[in-house]
Amino acid sequence: MRRCPTCGCDLSAIGAGGSCPECGAVEESAARPLVEMLRIAMPSVVTMTSYTVMQFIDAKMVAHIDPPSPIYIAAQGNGGVAAWLPISFMFGVLTVVNTYVSQNLGAGRAERGPAYGWTALWLSGAWGLILIPYGLVLPFMFRHLGHADDIVAIESSYGQILVFGAFLTVATRGLSNYFYGMHKAGVVMVAAIVGNVVNALANVVLIFGEAGLPYTGIGVLDAIGQAGRAVAGALGIGAMGVAGAAVGTIVGTAVELAIPLSVFLGHRMNARFATRGAMKPDRAAIRDVLKLGWPGGFMMFNEIICWALLLVILVPLAGKIGAAERLGVAVTSPEAVSAGKLANTAGWIALRYMHVSFMPAIGISIAVTAVVGKCMGMGRPDLAAKRAWLGLRLTLGYMGLCALGFVVFREPLVRFFAPADLDPAQIDELVRIGSLVMVAAAVFQLFDATAITFSGALRGAGDTIWPGVVTVMLSWAFIVGGGLLMIEVAPGLGSVGPWIAASVYIVMLGLVMLGRFLRGPWRRIELVKGVGETGLEATMESDAGG
Repeated sequence: MRRCPTCGCDLSAIGAGGSCPECGAVEESAARPLVEMLRIAMPSVVTMTSYTVMQFIDAKMVAHIDPPSPIYIAAQGNGGVAAWLPISFMFGVLTVVNTYVSQNLGAGRAERGPAYGWTALWLSGAWGLILIPYGLVLPFMFRHLGHADDIVAIESSYGQILVFGAFLTVATRGLSNYFYGMHKAGVVMVAAIVGNVVNALANVVLIFGEAGLPYTGIGVLDAIGQAGRAVAGALGIGAMGVAGAAVGTIVGTAVELAIPLSVFLGHRMNARFATRGAMKPDRAAIRDVLKLGWPGGFMMFNEIICWALLLVILVPLAGKIGAAERLGVAVTSPEAVSAGKLANTAGWIALRYMHVSFMPAIGISIAVTAVVGKCMGMGRPDLAAKRAWLGLRLTLGYMGLCALGFVVFREPLVRFFAPADLDPAQIDELVRIGSLVMVAAAVFQLFDATAITFSGALRGAGDTIWPGVVTVMLSWAFIVGGGLLMIEVAPGLGSVGPWIAASVYIVMLGLVMLGRFLRGPWRRIELVKGVGETGLEATMESDAGG
């Protein structure tokens, strides 16, 4: 008997690929593995791309703050990393909401999913309260790291605003994982697009106030700038600078959370899955998420730490040391200090473009997690493996094109973010450093695609501990240890040295995740007990694609 994967009703009288007469769910057909993948991947990619576009808009707006200074982008990046460091832990934990929801969907138990959706919201609220003291000590932390007073004030205010709004940010991503697991990624996509539009409008109002965004020559931005100037003038809002970008992000995030939450609690979802009735904290669901999710949380938290050390400490330090050696001056000289700031800014600019490649790839990885999870819930690891390889082909194709673009267009890409009215010599140096980093990024793109895809596949199967531990070990060995080693043995490379070490890390991570997937211990994991005949099993038995 074929059963609907959503509500469990009998589909025997309906042709393969038809819709359930009770809930309208579309049965996935074995003959369309690519369609099945793209149905989730495309909205996920659009969602992740919209985040990347918003990051570009944020950085471009910040670069136009008057008076011009290269510290604005660096301060925004430093404050953002400081905020995302603790937030990222719960982000990583809640990724397994996708795993549990999709596996229950595959096992014909979709009504069990809302408990995990509510768990994401409860854990987000608790984490938001825990982070408040952390936000209060950010200024002391930046001063302890030796940052100049002019940048401490800016980066601290930006980071604090994001930390104090952490509940909204974490809850949005947590609830998104419920919809990914239900193979309803379109809800998340609509929310992300609307939220980012609100974010852009709020940014231009709050960053520049009544003065408005200066002319950029970019049609969309200039149109937003005119609208923002009118709103700010009508409300009498003054310019907040970089802090305004953080407030705009929180406003946009609140809107982004409201959309999926309204769908989750709406009449239709409640009628099918009793979403409102699952509001009470479910200890079993909380235990499941924490037990399976902590390695992912620790892995994400650790990676943020290592990349923060790279961008906030190692890259500026290497830039200062490299300039001191090249110019024959002291590391503490104004020339060396200026070179360190430029290296920091160049690194953040290059990272914006890396987001262009890996954020959509993460969107594909989310789809891989959801599809692999559903197949594992059906008791079909063979199908899960095929879907993972299909996801890898998609990711390799996209990130390969990005690698080519990074090499061919590296100079104009970096110059695009050069702060307005910066000294021409400084702009040239910024472009020189940033271009070298772009080449380093191009080298590891295909390995990054492999790591991202198979991490998502392993997560969908419930294999999280081993990948988490290995990622921590590799990141400290190569990003931090390798970065320090490059500064010591090749100081003449300047800030490019630590970036080379980071590239080696990603290459190694891709190879390790590939090896883990091929060895296949994930095939024996059973998160959803009592798996038997399910709604999709009968129609996918003859699968030969993917």
